[in-house]
Amino acid sequence: MAIESAARFPSLPGINAGFAFALVLLSLWIGTGMAEIREMAVLSDARSIIPFDEFGFTRWGGLELNVSGISFSSDSSTDDLDLTQLGFFLSTRDAWIHVLRQLQDLDITCALQSELVRVVYSFDRLLPPPNPSGIAVARATTFRFAVNLTDSPGQFTLVFANCLPPLGVSMKVRSAMFNRPDPNDPSSRAYLSAGAAVLPQVYSYLFFVYAALAVFWAAALFRRRRSVFRIHYFMLSVVILKALNLLCEAEDKSYIERTGSAHGWDVLFYIFSFLKGISLFTLIVLIGTGWSFLKPYLHDREKKVLMAVIPLQVVANIAQVVIDESGPYARDWVTWKQVFLLVDVVCCCTILFPIVWSIKNLREAAKTDGKAAVNLLKLTLFRQYYVVVICYIYFTRVVVYALITITSYRYLWTSVLAGELATLGFYVFTGYRFRPEAHNPYFAIDDEEEAAAAEALKLDA
Repeated sequence: MAIESAARFPSLPGINAGFAFALVLLSLWIGTGMAEIREMAVLSDARSIIPFDEFGFTRWGGLELNVSGISFSSDSSTDDLDLTQLGFFLSTRDAWIHVLRQLQDLDITCALQSELVRVVYSFDRLLPPPNPSGIAVARATTFRFAVNLTDSPGQFTLVFANCLPPLGVSMKVRSAMFNRPDPNDPSSRAYLSAGAAVLPQVYSYLFFVYAALAVFWAAALFRRRRSVFRIHYFMLSVVILKALNLLCEAEDKSYIERTGSAHGWDVLFYIFSFLKGISLFTLIVLIGTGWSFLKPYLHDREKKVLMAVIPLQVVANIAQVVIDESGPYARDWVTWKQVFLLVDVVCCCTILFPIVWSIKNLREAAKTDGKAAVNLLKLTLFRQYYVVVICYIYFTRVVVYALITITSYRYLWTSVLAGELATLGFYVFTGYRFRPEAHNPYFAIDDEEEAAAAEALKLDA
């Protein structure tokens, strides 16, 4: 992906660029670092700071950086440029906060000058050594560099610094960050971050759990087919889509870990993520309205909710694809992160309205109608479901992300597991409370109960 020229910083480029980089690092708390072999093209980019990938290194980590086609867009001659002000470095989030202070206090004028970052390659090394014969040698436009991080494990971000604005830089960058599972074997490589190394196993186990749930639910529908509503079949499809999504994600992470590339599994993952997201939000809306088991239709406003949720899910999935495929080096990466968060929050709020409407309508109707009064007495289920939906949204959208910020980079997989277990619990609760039953007290209203409720209303009157 080519990156267009960014805004130029007229004074103290490190401070403004540092602020932008701090925003990027802050946005990284939304997801764990899961790097792979990346190939990126930078085109006439004058940004002072360009973050690439974030990765958690163990004691046997390494970085390979291949850069080609280096060129500058400037009115000045290349010989007049101070190439020590251009280069790649590695930085932790904590270190970058101190670098910002150094820039603000004018202790340094460029991030590459800080002793808190690890300089990988500065562009002054592209210049040829002095030639006694006097024959001019062209500056190199390509370099390959490898570095071992055995002395400094941690979570680092690979960053390019350009402290010569408005100089635009063009280049093709291929980065490979990895850990060695076997320290004695230099050829052994794992391209997943230290905090994501166990995710293939986690997703595989969860796939088998959801597959077992799908089989169990299908058997329950078969045994109680006389009490089955259409929404129960829809619930089965949601579980199946979730299982397939986990299978594709497990294979995606497994191939990345071994080869540095998803080998097409990422496409299947995006497809099933899209279908799973739409089906889950649709299911919550349908259950909240009581469709199928309480009424065979949807009101106009409930249809409008569905028509709003589905396009929002489309936008959310597009944002997710852009975030995953472009990486933080793209100028619009932070914007897409914000779009994804905003759309996700809007979807979560929107699906609560049908449940609130159902409770409100039944409460109002219960004042005059005996059957509605019985429904109101049994509306405990929907109130419980409303509370559970809120807890599920809060936990997966707030608590899980907070766990990422406080958890060591080696154990970032625990936040993913916590979110998946919360989702599993939500699926199990939904299936159990809305399971098909021949005499389900929440769905069936017999004549005696209706008559008793009507009599109660008369006495109150």
